[in-house]
Amino acid sequence: MAQPTMTTVPVRHYGRWITGAVVLALLGAIIFAFSQADIQYAQTLRFLTVDTILEGMAGTLLISVAAQALGIVLGVIAAVMRLSANPVARWVAGGYIWLFRGTPVLVQLLLWYNLSLVFPEIFGMDTNTLMTPFLAALLGLGINEGAYMAEIVRAGIGSIDKGQIEAAKAIGMRPGRTMRRIVLPQAMRVIVPPTGNEFINMLKTSSLAYSIQYGELLLSAVKIYSNNLLVVELLLTVSIWYLILTTVFSIGQYFLEQRFNYSSVSDASSVGDILKRIMPGRTR
Repeated sequence: MAQPTMTTVPVRHYGRWITGAVVLALLGAIIFAFSQADIQYAQTLRFLTVDTILEGMAGTLLISVAAQALGIVLGVIAAVMRLSANPVARWVAGGYIWLFRGTPVLVQLLLWYNLSLVFPEIFGMDTNTLMTPFLAALLGLGINEGAYMAEIVRAGIGSIDKGQIEAAKAIGMRPGRTMRRIVLPQAMRVIVPPTGNEFINMLKTSSLAYSIQYGELLLSAVKIYSNNLLVVELLLTVSIWYLILTTVFSIGQYFLEQRFNYSSVSDASSVGDILKRIMPGRTR
């Protein structure tokens, strides 16, 4: 008896074609609108290398790096406090994370910049003189970032096998050294990717500092187009610079992740291998 032959009937995904056509139509309409608008694209390119824009770009890089560094330090401290056996430390860290994650960055920047309305003097110094736009931006962006970094670091620490910590205790390692030599190096594999994303986000969030007159990229563009009225042209210039910066740091993030994936001590085959690496004389 002959076996029945089976034929394959191709499935036609009409929805995909319709969705693709709609997306292409919208994209074409946007491109057409920009091509017909009264925008001097040559001016957009010309202003890319104007001194004022370059100074603003340098200001953006400076505040982004400084605020991210402050956020990382505060995040590590808050994460360790959050995991502490001390209930006071846990409550303080939890309150810090709750407060600064729960309020807008722009509001925090404005509060720091207007701190003199609450404290006219700090350590005997006039607060208006002390709280420069740079310092207000650093505190506003850095302390806010620390609250997010605390959760990222806490997740990284929580990903480490508890058996390794117990093994370190068994050979007499102090908690601080255990954290530095065993936990944090392995947790970096979990911490680095979101930290890179946070820094890229910091580059863009730093544009909010223009509201307190810090000399970053957006404020530089605003100063220029307030005189020549080339608003869209300058905003496109700013957008191009942000795309360049985020692309460069995204590439750097990729190679940094590869570096930690290669060198992380979590690639060791056992807890004993890890302990031998850090204390060869104590693990025999």
